[in-house]
Amino acid sequence: MMACIVSQFRFAHLPSTRVRFGPKPTLTAPIRLGFSSMSQPASEANPDTSKPETPDVVVQYVVLRRDLIDTWPLGSVVTQGCHASVSAIWSHKEDPHTLQYCSPESIDSMHKVTLEVKGEPQILNLSEKLKAGGIEHKLWIEQPENFPTCLATKPYPKSMVSSYFKKLKLCK
Repeated sequence: MMACIVSQFRFAHLPSTRVRFGPKPTLTAPIRLGFSSMSQPASEANPDTSKPETPDVVVQYVVLRRDLIDTWPLGSVVTQGCHASVSAIWSHKEDPHTLQYCSPESIDSMHKVTLEVKGEPQILNLSEKLKAGGIEHKLWIEQPENFPTCLATKPYPKSMVSSYFKKLKLCK
């Protein structure tokens, strides 16, 4: 939802220092100041706030293992999530949702949800559920140890994938 504030006055100039030289600021007609998120310019704001638009945001889910978070250095666990995220995006770089997610208009306002599972059996189980549901993802297998550390979905509209992740906790 976009928010707009109407200012009562617009100042022709504002002094940048404490000492003012010249005339005081002149007041002119009211102006409309638009505030927007990075994902939508103020010029596209919907002036009818009675019906807020809630577009289906494109999101990437990243799921980390709590047992590794508790035993590995934090940077190493974050790196695993980054590997899975980049791999999932690169593997689906021609997918329409991935193209939208990485488009110049959206690149500075990506949405990721980082969740956690208890350990290896849970991440393998989640991966199987996603496969069964046709949800494209990357299960990151750390080498040379050859064990799963995390997974990341390709970007999807949230409504298409959120049900697979409802029971998981946010990673804190």
